[in-house]
Amino acid sequence: MMPLFYILLPIYAGFCLWLGFRIIQKAGFDGWWTLVLLIPVVNIAMIWVFAFMRWPTLKGDIKQDL
Repeated sequence: MMPLFYILLPIYAGFCLWLGFRIIQKAGFDGWWTLVLLIPVVNIAMIWVFAFMRWPTLKGDIKQDL
């Protein structure tokens, strides 16, 4: 059972990083910010900051409050 864990863990981590990469790119930021997700505690702060800051891809003339 334990070898299955060691096989699935990198797949799960890679999938989560890929999702983060796609979300950050769609928000208009550089995809390299996804690597910050690998740093404990900093990753929570990063998610918080990105959630509440103005995203570059949002249009300025259209009200898009999320």
